[in-house]
Amino acid sequence: MSGLALIIVFLLAVVVMIVAISKYKVHPFLAIMGISLILALLAGIPLTKIADVIGSGFSGTFTSIGIVIILGALIGTILEKTGAALKLADLVVRIVGQKNPELAVELMGWIVSIPVFCDSGFVILNPIRKAIVKRTATSSVAMTVALSAGLYISHVFIPPTPGPIAAASTLGIGDNLLLVMGLGVVCSIIPLIAGLIYAKAIGKSVKSADETAGKDEVVKTYEQLVAEYGKLPGGANALAPLVVPIILMALASISSMAGWTGFGADLLTFLGKPVIALTVGTLCAIVQLATADKLDDLYTITNDTLKTVGPILFVTAAGGVLGKVIASSSMVTYITDHAAALQTIGIFFPFILAAILKSAQGSSTVAITTTAGIVAPLLEVLGFASPARAALVVMAIGAGAMTVSHANDSYFWVVTNFGDMTPEQGYKTQTAMTLVLGVASMVGIFILSLVL
Repeated sequence: MSGLALIIVFLLAVVVMIVAISKYKVHPFLAIMGISLILALLAGIPLTKIADVIGSGFSGTFTSIGIVIILGALIGTILEKTGAALKLADLVVRIVGQKNPELAVELMGWIVSIPVFCDSGFVILNPIRKAIVKRTATSSVAMTVALSAGLYISHVFIPPTPGPIAAASTLGIGDNLLLVMGLGVVCSIIPLIAGLIYAKAIGKSVKSADETAGKDEVVKTYEQLVAEYGKLPGGANALAPLVVPIILMALASISSMAGWTGFGADLLTFLGKPVIALTVGTLCAIVQLATADKLDDLYTITNDTLKTVGPILFVTAAGGVLGKVIASSSMVTYITDHAAALQTIGIFFPFILAAILKSAQGSSTVAITTTAGIVAPLLEVLGFASPARAALVVMAIGAGAMTVSHANDSYFWVVTNFGDMTPEQGYKTQTAMTLVLGVASMVGIFILSLVL
């Protein structure tokens, strides 16, 4: 099978995959792998080569991003366990000030969610949100929406969160994580502004149950949370696991652009590789454990992290298999020969595809990794083959993976339940907010696509 018929079969395969995951609760790994095998058979890939294609797509993904995802998640877990995430939040509040509580809590979430999953980040920061609500008499709903927005934006845009790392590696820019991080920061600006405006607006019309909670009880909960960690890490100690890898990758990029040679340049190149840079960041995080007298917990923390990351790795690898099957079929050649339609859609193609997958099955990470696997063979056709434009595709996929969070998304229930809102209020706040974020993000990404 080839040509237009193969395109139609592929689209039907995507629909079947979405229905299997969302309606029949088939695990994404099994759904993607099954669809990949069926598509390989229908695409006419020789029977003797199908196993090699599947194995190559699977192992290639692990080779490029497996260790990076594990180390990024481990850093996030340690930041959570030592109270460093709480310290980072406190730093943001001090900088922004309590006169701008929605902005403070949004930026707090944005920073914390760079290494920590947004679900965990909301749980960690929710007591702080409640305390600030009582201390500033701010709308609880506005604070909930602002915190959720900040967490969600960096979750889909900025490594070392697994989704953006996986997408970057799948699209061939795994060694340019600093570029992805930088672009993620830039692409965060418009949705942060949009999220803040929406949070303040919706907070005037929607009221949650916790707005009538007693002040003393909330403050006590906040103080108990801090007391559970004993002494929080210092500011530099809390920042090191995040900042040091960024500095190392930046120095490697500077060395490469400047054309430096010799042992010093080789050392910077070595330290600037994402795997090595994140290894150094992990060592900085382990120092946090030691200073917090929790080094004995390292084994348990590592084991729990591997359990959490395992499903992500396998789903990501399955997405790599689907991408390899597409690349090995005649589909790419056909699309290349008839590229006018896709080129007119341009940067909106990965956004729309990711948004469909996100809305259908709920997981942003699954939407990101699956979309990246599908889009990877088409980068040149879409006109996004350069590293900077490939990074822009990562951003477009991330924007789609925000659009929208509703009842099939665990994050929807975390925000709704911890924000003391009903499901109906959740749709007015969390679901509508993620639509605003996705559209706002694409406005900025489209503008960048015109100049990059």
